[in-house]
Amino acid sequence: MKITSLFYFLTIFFTGICFTDSIYIDYNTTGGIVPGKINVHLVPHSHDDVGWLKTVDQYYFGGNNSLRGACVQNVLDSVISSLFEDKNRKFIYVEMAFFQRWWRQQSDAMKVKVKELVDSGQLEFINGGMCMHDEATPHYIDLIDQTTLGHKFIKDEFGQLPRIGWQIDPFGHSAVQAYLLGAELGFDSLFFARIDYQDRAKRLKEKSLEVIWQGSKSLGSSSQIFTGIFPRHYDPPDGFVFEIFDVSAPIQDDVLLFDYNVQERVDDFVAAVLAQANVTKTNHIMWLMGTDFRYQYANSWFRQIDKFIHYVNQDGRVNAFYSTPSIYTDAKHTASEQWPLKTEDFFPYADHPNAYWTGYFTSRPAFKGYVRMISGYYLAARQLEFFKGKSSSGPNTDKLADALAIAQHHDAVSGTQRQHVAADYALRLSIGYLEAEKLVASSLASLADPKSSIGQENTVTKFQQCPLLNISYCPPSEAVLSDEKSLVVVAYNPLGWKREEVIRIPVSTEKVVVQDSSGKEIESQLLPILNATLSLRNKYVKAYLGKFPSETLKYWLAFSVSLPPLGFSTYTVSSSKQPGPSSTLSAVYTPEESSSETIQVGQGSLKLLYSAAEGKLTHYLNSRMLVSTGVEQSYGYYSGNDGTDVDPQASGAYVFRPNETFPIISKNEVPLTFVRGPLLDEVHQQLNPWISQITRVYKGKEHAEIEFTIGPIPVDDGIGKEITTRVTTTMATNKTFYTDSNGRDFIKRVRDFRTDWDLEEHQPIAGNYYPINLGIYLQDDNTELSVLVDRSVGGSSLVDGQVELMLHRRLIHDDIRGVGEVLNETVCFSNGCEGLTIQGRFFVRIDLLGEGARWRRRVGQEIYSPVLLAFSEQDGSNRMSSHTATFSGIDPSYALPNNVAVITLQKE
Repeated sequence: MKITSLFYFLTIFFTGICFTDSIYIDYNTTGGIVPGKINVHLVPHSHDDVGWLKTVDQYYFGGNNSLRGACVQNVLDSVISSLFEDKNRKFIYVEMAFFQRWWRQQSDAMKVKVKELVDSGQLEFINGGMCMHDEATPHYIDLIDQTTLGHKFIKDEFGQLPRIGWQIDPFGHSAVQAYLLGAELGFDSLFFARIDYQDRAKRLKEKSLEVIWQGSKSLGSSSQIFTGIFPRHYDPPDGFVFEIFDVSAPIQDDVLLFDYNVQERVDDFVAAVLAQANVTKTNHIMWLMGTDFRYQYANSWFRQIDKFIHYVNQDGRVNAFYSTPSIYTDAKHTASEQWPLKTEDFFPYADHPNAYWTGYFTSRPAFKGYVRMISGYYLAARQLEFFKGKSSSGPNTDKLADALAIAQHHDAVSGTQRQHVAADYALRLSIGYLEAEKLVASSLASLADPKSSIGQENTVTKFQQCPLLNISYCPPSEAVLSDEKSLVVVAYNPLGWKREEVIRIPVSTEKVVVQDSSGKEIESQLLPILNATLSLRNKYVKAYLGKFPSETLKYWLAFSVSLPPLGFSTYTVSSSKQPGPSSTLSAVYTPEESSSETIQVGQGSLKLLYSAAEGKLTHYLNSRMLVSTGVEQSYGYYSGNDGTDVDPQASGAYVFRPNETFPIISKNEVPLTFVRGPLLDEVHQQLNPWISQITRVYKGKEHAEIEFTIGPIPVDDGIGKEITTRVTTTMATNKTFYTDSNGRDFIKRVRDFRTDWDLEEHQPIAGNYYPINLGIYLQDDNTELSVLVDRSVGGSSLVDGQVELMLHRRLIHDDIRGVGEVLNETVCFSNGCEGLTIQGRFFVRIDLLGEGARWRRRVGQEIYSPVLLAFSEQDGSNRMSSHTATFSGIDPSYALPNNVAVITLQKE
């Protein structure tokens, strides 16, 4: 009886409430900044990776959802619809690669309505590049190009430009991002999430997460930008994530339903606000209401944000409202607060003691090299497109621009994507290259052939190019020349200064002669080809093209070219009618096994000395610079840590966690081979079955070029390996070295030291690795050692006087950072698959103190912008009289200083 009465009483009680309260609630979302209160800027956003676990297109249209249920098309459709419903709602969007895809699918009527959202500030473009680029591994020119492409789209379609930098997910942050892609770009502020866990802890304690970042020492205060670091990640505080399948408790304010919780959720909100306010200066804090691929069902977010704004502001303890980073930045600027100064950069990044994200500086080195090669080609192609005149119907560089922009994404050139996504990026670059290759060929033909008019497509000369020249495959140069035909080589220089280079092309005969543009025979040299190079050529041409090379390759033909600024010179290679070879056949010398001699390499100012008995470099001598010092170069590898039950952290695509280090010692099973000739000397070394290298010393150069071939890295022993090379001197460098920032400024590094906090070092190797795009150098009181690279690598100076570069990685465990796939790149052939082999170069020079900077800047630009070669066949020997043999886009009496780079030359 008592139970029945209680039930009756409760029924009457709740029924009474239902009759007295209205079910419909008109939420007040009109709030703004309220002086004197803590103002909570709620910023709805979605972080949409332009490829990672899925390809960029799969992420857009929602394909391959077994890997990740993400569809950016749904995000944009849903967000736009929700913004139409309430003019107080706001949303920021970042990745133009996705927005462009969505935009071109919209009707004209929809485009008008979306433009109104942008004009009113409801929809704001933040960052505005085609992607949210990586900051460690791209070259600064690529950063400029991909940002420009996205900003041009926004400007053309909406008449606006972004105000805010938004690099919330990259794994560390560069000084170039701060000043070049921030302050000099005109951004008012820059925001991101990832910094070292020790750095974050100190900044939280000191309320120094928001700083003035002065990225350039030389540019000083003109390079500084207001920078905000989020107190946690780039998602909301715990309990405030509202995608349809997220677990945060929504506000339940319908009294007809159970679990009414308005006050409880308001209290949760206020508590989270006060916690963040305690680590933030001023009374303005920002909550990022979103995270990866959220807002696919946007109403589930906006409905809850509407409610929180309504009830929190009714509560009155704090003030909440829809905002954007622009509004937040303006509020910070008006607060008259003194902000701490930050200099240098935010590398390396670690998220716990044994997890330094320094492995990705090298991950996927072949792809990194391809991106860098394509970048230099794109720069040259745009110049030739400009000189020829852009055609509305003919080939152009647009596809290459799009592909290269997407490749700068922080899960693209970084090497942290899944394998099928890496293949997709490479395919896009290849498609863009093939289109640009046609443009380059037609442009060179138009400039060289006076019978064609500039801008016309019906040119007589047909040029071929050799994208696989790096693996010694070039069909036009390998073709056997008859007495009636010769090979025309056009060498284009994309730099703004005159250039002297030695170029090498593969040939199938020794009976060749080379003439310059005036018809004068010039000196040339035939060099032998390593067995490792021939093996690589045959296997990879088959893998890439589905066929074996048709010619039997015999030599590299080397000859000097003299190139005008932004221009080309023409050379011809003909069959020699002399009984012997006309090109100088290199002398090849292999010392006896028991030889104790010292062998000198180099015929100009630079000479390298080798010990025949030890099979290694021992001394560096520059007679012009009066530099003489001992030097060694060696290889080794780190065994990748597999993790333990106590700490499962392994070495993987992101994280470098070495276990042990092992030297790779040549047992002289294959003795050194020395190659001498009038233009250059070479030293051929086979260190083991999967590492070989060629060291080149050019007669007219004062640096050594080292071309390495590494792979397949063996992992049959169950050990992942990370391959390094070391250049060792006796220099006293006091733990100090210098690495570049995206190919521009050099930043001082001190081993086991951080400028901003007292470092507690748990990983003394990985924790001292830094990204290298241009180079690294050391100096003592007398000399400086410089090493330049041809792609992004990780590197350090772990021992005084020594430079270490990581060149290749093959691992057998995932590092538990989301990619869910082992970094174990393979290439498949008809008889099976094997680990990926890579080929690359680095460049070494030792100078007197203070003399290296000029060389690093000039040669670094030459490495980025190699000579572009195009080939054509001609009948007879009268081409030079009927064609333009030389061309320069700059007045012949003028050239740019060799510290001034031509970054962009194109007509829109």
